[in-house]
Amino acid sequence: MSATPSLRLENKVAVITGAASGIGLATLERFVEEGARVLAADIQNEAGRALVERFAGRVRFAHCDVSDPPQIKAAIELAVAEFGGLDILFSNAGHGGSPAGVQDFDAAGWDATHAVLLRSVAAGASFATPHLIRRGGGSIINTSSISALEAGWAPLAYSVAKAGVLHYTKVAAAELSAHRIRINALVPGFIATSIFGRMFGMDTPQAAALAQQVAQRSGVANPIGRSGQPLDIAEAALFLASDASGFITGTHLTVDGGITLGPRHAWDPSVPGPMATALGLSPEQVAEMRARAKR
Repeated sequence: MSATPSLRLENKVAVITGAASGIGLATLERFVEEGARVLAADIQNEAGRALVERFAGRVRFAHCDVSDPPQIKAAIELAVAEFGGLDILFSNAGHGGSPAGVQDFDAAGWDATHAVLLRSVAAGASFATPHLIRRGGGSIINTSSISALEAGWAPLAYSVAKAGVLHYTKVAAAELSAHRIRINALVPGFIATSIFGRMFGMDTPQAAALAQQVAQRSGVANPIGRSGQPLDIAEAALFLASDASGFITGTHLTVDGGITLGPRHAWDPSVPGPMATALGLSPEQVAEMRARAKR
C-alpha cells in the first residue's frame, strides 16, 4: 500500500487579497485543500463572512481595501494573531482601473489605479516580510497580467501598473533572498472572472453573468483551445507557494493558454499571415502553394 501523499501547504499560513471571488477565491479553495490556513482579505464583507462559515477554523476574514496600506497591514497582523505566523502572501486584489489613454490622461485615475495594482503589492511585501523572516522564510506571489508584456490587452494605467509589478518582483527578490523569502509573479491571460464586468461598471450579478459568457466564448481566442479559468491561476499560485518551487524567485509564470505566443496566424492556419495579406492570398491559396513546394 502506497503512503498517503502529504499536503503541499500543511501547517502553512497564507494571506490572500481579493480572496472573495475570481482568482483569489479559487486560490483560497486550493490552499485550504492543501492544508493551509488562510486569511481572506477583501472588500466584499458578505462573501468574506460566508467563507469563514464554509471553512470553519481554516479561514478568517478581514475587510481590506488594498488602496489603503494600513488595512493591508491590519489583515496581515490578524493572520499572525489568529494562526500564529505567516508563510505565504498572495497579493492578488485588483480592478480594471482608469480607462484613460495618453491624450486624456487623468492624474487622479492614474494614481488610484496604481494604488490598487502596484502600491498595494509593495506595501504587502513590506508588511509581510518581518513575519516571514520569523518563520525562516516564505513565499510572496504577486498578480501581474499579460498586459504587462504586450500592448492591446488592457487600458494604459492598468498595463503600466502590471508591468511595474513584474519589475518590483524582480528587484525585491534580490533584496529578500538573504532572508530565504521567495517572491514571484503570475501573469494571467484571458481568465473568465468578473473583472471584465467591473471595468464596464456592472454590479456583482451582472459582472458574474458576463464572466460566464467569457468562459463560454473565449476558448476560440486561446491557442490551447479552451477558456482560462480561475482554477488555472490558482494551481500556478499553489505551485509558487509550495516547496516544489523552492529554487524559483524573482521571475514570473505566464498562464495564458498560449495567447501571447504570437499573432493569430502563428497558430491558426485559417488566418492569413501578414505576407499573405500583403499579396492578397487566401489561406487556401497559401496552403496550395505550400503543397506545391513539397512536391
